[in-house]
Amino acid sequence: MDESKILKKLKAGDEAALGWFIERYTGYVSSIVYNLLGQALGQGDIEEVTADVFLALWEGREKLRPGKLRPWLSAVARNTALKRLRQCSVEMPFEEDILVINSPGPETAYTEKELAQIVRRAVDSLHYPEREIFLRHYYYGQKVKDIARQLGLNESTVKTKLRRGREALGRSLQEGGGIDGI
Repeated sequence: MDESKILKKLKAGDEAALGWFIERYTGYVSSIVYNLLGQALGQGDIEEVTADVFLALWEGREKLRPGKLRPWLSAVARNTALKRLRQCSVEMPFEEDILVINSPGPETAYTEKELAQIVRRAVDSLHYPEREIFLRHYYYGQKVKDIARQLGLNESTVKTKLRRGREALGRSLQEGGGIDGI
């Protein structure tokens, strides 16, 4: 069924439409959440954050736009997971004998921020679907077979697009002053 039609039903308050979105996007949302929380929190927290994302989908359904649902879900999943991490942070006791001050200086912090901006611009310059595949694989840690299944592509096509994305990213970084220009 067409996603835009289901989105209209969701906006009208159709709970079955919410079920359709949950069924379709749970894997996508939970992989984002897992990649952020997997090492720090348990499976119960991952499932709860994933459920919170779909609750946010229901509560914010009037604001959703066709074609923008996947990025919206991604942003909400990431923000919700990071919020959970902040809430669950365990504070270490302050002991002088374990205190190590090893923070980067202002120059290093500035350079890292500038590098992150350059890389982000380079990734943003990739065209769809290379950008989508690149972000799913390298940022969200999704496996090639999962990306292929969710986007309706062959695994070999996904691998080819990842290679092309890496090549384009490398060219973009070299041409734009990139890493060597810092």
